[in-house]
Amino acid sequence: MKKYQDISSLLLRVATAANFLSPVADRFGLWGQAGQPGVAWGNWQNFVTYTGQVNSFAPQSLVPLLAIAATVLEVILALLLLVGFQTRVAALGSAFLTLLFALAMSYSFGIKAPLDYAVFVDCSSAFLLATLPRYRWSLDEWLRNQTTTSIV
Repeated sequence: MKKYQDISSLLLRVATAANFLSPVADRFGLWGQAGQPGVAWGNWQNFVTYTGQVNSFAPQSLVPLLAIAATVLEVILALLLLVGFQTRVAALGSAFLTLLFALAMSYSFGIKAPLDYAVFVDCSSAFLLATLPRYRWSLDEWLRNQTTTSIV
């Protein structure tokens, strides 16, 4: 079973990172312009507007800050997961971020929205990643091996 944990760990890291980086690319127009097939926002302003819709309970003055915070966290967490540095912390951060997103979507749009976009699955997979005992093919593992080697 351990061999499956190694590959699942890698796949969960890459998939979670991709689930963060793809929407970030979209909000900066890297997937195309607004209105093109498969493009959700196409620019930053459309994303800020969507952030306000998702966080309908938040004061309008906080919406731009929420958009920036979400984007910064998504990029940082994705990069940490891709290289496998502080993987458990990054996985927990990813889980809590997606849980907050799922709860905000549920409040603002109803439970169907986060279910349609599998946000609860993203959250659960990040929590699962955080429970794994090690992260083969990661910077964490390489650093652990370097420490062990230098002690011996």
